[in-house]
Amino acid sequence: MSEKKALQRLPAEIRFSDELGRLKQQDTHPVPPGWRLSPIAVERFICGDPQTEAAPKFVAKPGVVRRVVISLCAGRGGFLVGEPGTAKSWLSELLAASISGNSNLIIQGSTISSTEQLLYSWDQARLAQQGYHRDALIPGPLYRAMSDGKLLRFEELSRCPQPLQDALLSALSERLLTIPELADDDGVLFSHAGFNVMATSNSADEGVNRMSVALRRRLSFETIEPIQGLQDEIDVVLRELGHQNQAAGIQITPDVELIDALVTLFHELRSGLSIDGRSIHRLAGATLSTAEAINVAHALSIHAWYYANGVMDSENLLHFLLGSALKDQQDDRRRLKQYFDSEVTHKKGRVWQQLYQHRHVI
Repeated sequence: MSEKKALQRLPAEIRFSDELGRLKQQDTHPVPPGWRLSPIAVERFICGDPQTEAAPKFVAKPGVVRRVVISLCAGRGGFLVGEPGTAKSWLSELLAASISGNSNLIIQGSTISSTEQLLYSWDQARLAQQGYHRDALIPGPLYRAMSDGKLLRFEELSRCPQPLQDALLSALSERLLTIPELADDDGVLFSHAGFNVMATSNSADEGVNRMSVALRRRLSFETIEPIQGLQDEIDVVLRELGHQNQAAGIQITPDVELIDALVTLFHELRSGLSIDGRSIHRLAGATLSTAEAINVAHALSIHAWYYANGVMDSENLLHFLLGSALKDQQDDRRRLKQYFDSEVTHKKGRVWQQLYQHRHVI
């Protein structure tokens, strides 16, 4: 008998299914055609709301999430731009889960090279028997999103070849898709209520394909910045660390002081300023994002669970941190050592003293 395998990662609509169901029951606000929740309930689901017991899942400046929700509600596609690790993809997943109930209609712009991967292709066996017919059509992600009235997630749109970007234009402007191989009514697919596009782009590695003015005009741009508040970032890391550890079958209590130090270190080196306002040399080859801090904390948890009887320690934190901090810039090692000598040496507390004692790891 085959053992039932656990999923490594649940999509947002399954992970938060109870919360989404509760919000839907309590939702008394107007719901746009094709949406599962009202714009107000969508924003509460993403940003959190004590009254409805919705946990916060995304941290941004006031107004960011609301502007994105309103743009989608108004029928304009959304376009999230920002540095790596700022949770652009996570925000698009939360939007798709709460608006459409399905976050799995995804296109990776850097991996597709033909319109067939975006729009539709054909079952060659059926073509040989029946010729071009609707039953022989194999729908692509854009086709399915339009047909089902769902939100399409388009990752790294700016890295997608120009012809494929242009294929979005008729879908976003005319809300239809022409199928030249089919005649009469079968030759046109009209989008259903609820269809829209939520795209993302990495500002640090935009690729070589510039978006056309026509496509830019049909998208509402929103810049997603790194989390500004240190405590907000610590809360996010601890919350996501708990989810990752649970999914990995790890049952330990994180060392909160150690996680605080990890996030503070990332926060200071990323911003170029200490918490006290002193200037710090930023690392040239690393983004040191919140997502990377979560990964480092998770690696530390795995080491503690399997190797150290559930105990996290400062020396191993430095070992795992180096994989995020030191990439392909040789001078970054010197900058990191300088940060320890100029900043860490003055910080008070058990964990900071231990980190400084283990600086030889760098």
